[in-house]
Amino acid sequence: MSRCLFIVWCLSVSFAWLGSARQAHADPLWVVYEGAAGPGQGKNVVLVSGDEEYRSEECLPQLGKILAERHGFRCTVLFAINPETGEIDPNRNNNIPGLEALDTADLMIIATRFRNLPDDQMKHIVDYVESGRPVIGLRTATHAFNLSKDSAYQGYHWGDKSTDGGFGRRVLGETWISHHGEHGRQSTLGLIAEGQEQHPVLKGIKSGDVWGPTDVYGVRLPLPEGCQPLVMGEILTGMKPEDPPLSGEKNAPMMPVAWVKTFTGSTGKTARVFTTTMGAAQDLQNAGVRRMLVNATYWTLGLEDKIDPASNVDLVGEYAPSAFSFGGFVKGLKPADHVLKK
Repeated sequence: MSRCLFIVWCLSVSFAWLGSARQAHADPLWVVYEGAAGPGQGKNVVLVSGDEEYRSEECLPQLGKILAERHGFRCTVLFAINPETGEIDPNRNNNIPGLEALDTADLMIIATRFRNLPDDQMKHIVDYVESGRPVIGLRTATHAFNLSKDSAYQGYHWGDKSTDGGFGRRVLGETWISHHGEHGRQSTLGLIAEGQEQHPVLKGIKSGDVWGPTDVYGVRLPLPEGCQPLVMGEILTGMKPEDPPLSGEKNAPMMPVAWVKTFTGSTGKTARVFTTTMGAAQDLQNAGVRRMLVNATYWTLGLEDKIDPASNVDLVGEYAPSAFSFGGFVKGLKPADHVLKK
């Protein structure tokens, strides 16, 4: 090989290496599941994860796969990201890239906890909510944001006094109050609220079908006007669905663990809202929880006539969620690790 040809070859190899390195560095910071056949085709769902304890970074990719593969929704899942490494890091409370996807979303499913997002990221969430488009809140979304005092969006801060609890109370129906069940020792059995057996969100679900190892959250009773409890949380004495219920006043009355309401944004448009204080990654192993969330997706979007009580809500691919705990997230993962492998 001549010297000139050798130099050209070296340069081409170098450029190819640089291109691949640049591509590796530019890995997507979110994951998209294109909808397969199903009633959800044409609807864009954005799922926003970011909590330190309940593994929303594992729950929401699986829920997105179910909604896309089983029901046809196009699902974009966002994560708390370490900006230096591009890795998923739920302990980074100030960075969720890709929130621009909400600008064209039909539904937001949110499962964040005490996020202190910068204004340029919060703006997409606030604009979405105030537009009067539907919202589903899971578990810690009742206390989704813990914003700094210089944030332009103090009304969304979980402790905001002017809204009696910020985003959680104003939009979802309740903010953070307490652990009503004993955390990590008493699981939750879902019983259908009296008179709500025919609600579309509960199609194909009967009392006892909904169960999760997460404990019942405390709420203020009654919930704000306009909130309709659908599922009541019976505290069990242990961490298995067959464990007996706890005796005494904590189950009398029971706390609601799933309810519906409406929310009117600043634009004047009114949206449907579904909230559940269940929704940890481990809870999603329960078929009743999955069906409730799938049905809620249809209902919030006004597609209740498409809810099939026998529709497929099976898990998609392997799913072995991490136990809920602080610091218990799987280290070193990137959004690309959640891409659906056909």
